[in-house]
Amino acid sequence: MFACPAEPAAEPDPDCNEHVPVLLDEVLEYWITDPDGIYVDGTIGGAGHAAAALAELGAGARLIGMDRDREVLARARRRLSAYGDRVDMIHANYAQLEHALDPLLRGRISGVLLDLGVSSFQIGDAERGMSFMHDGPLDMRMDRSGGTTAADLVNGADVEQLAEWFRRYGEEREAGAVARAIVRERTSGPITRTARLAEIVCRARRRHERRIHPATRVFQALRMVVNRELEHLEAGLEGALSVLAPGGRLAVISFHSLEDRCVKHTVGAHRVRWLSLQEGGVRREGLMPPVKWITKKPVMAGDEERHANPRARSAKLRVAEREPGEEE
Repeated sequence: MFACPAEPAAEPDPDCNEHVPVLLDEVLEYWITDPDGIYVDGTIGGAGHAAAALAELGAGARLIGMDRDREVLARARRRLSAYGDRVDMIHANYAQLEHALDPLLRGRISGVLLDLGVSSFQIGDAERGMSFMHDGPLDMRMDRSGGTTAADLVNGADVEQLAEWFRRYGEEREAGAVARAIVRERTSGPITRTARLAEIVCRARRRHERRIHPATRVFQALRMVVNRELEHLEAGLEGALSVLAPGGRLAVISFHSLEDRCVKHTVGAHRVRWLSLQEGGVRREGLMPPVKWITKKPVMAGDEERHANPRARSAKLRVAEREPGEEE
């Protein structure tokens, strides 16, 4: 029986459910500008960044944690329980950030953090079907209360649709071959387990990349489609920019080029749109003031962190700051 190659060291250890936050020192340096401000961690996850931020912030500071995953949110709440009423938790997708927050907080937020990685807890839970390293149901939903699963996509989409997803969201060079193999294999029975899908992908791919598992890109693509990640990212970025106080900062950690391009485009397009309206003499009611990049280039982990935490190897931190409007 065909066996996929062993997972290389470049991938995280799925058995480690203690989520190690990436670029922690860099996030604290760039994100925190007001020691007594209000901060939003839109992807609270393992609460690593949040816990470190609260330890740095003053007694008057407040942190609001958000996550679409109820189990993750409950774990974060327990971890931060010592901070009492300085911490609030909201069960919501960060795409709904602007509407999930109290309207009175609009324009008062000192910082918003979005860490776009999947937590070690989620990867290590085989029942979530996020990883090919443990056999489990082909699920991949971050919010398991409803919605389409990866198994629904794999067994319901045609060859063309599957290939498009793999190509667009996974940047998979052998998307067509993998899609054809999936459709062919599912005729003998639905593909419902992560191990079976990983084996199909391994068989279908003619070339195996040295640094990543052959199924990595396909699993990434399916997860992104299941959770509508790029769509939610764009909405979340716009929402985050809308709630920042003057001088407030948006910090985003991305893990692959699709996410990074979305961050650059969305923030950049907002600035270009605002400047063009101003130059044309337009004063639109409610238009957000412009933002500027604090990081001219993405901040990446140093050699020591990259060696200690494999997740950090692909992480990129970008930080933008809201500038004051004319009335401020």
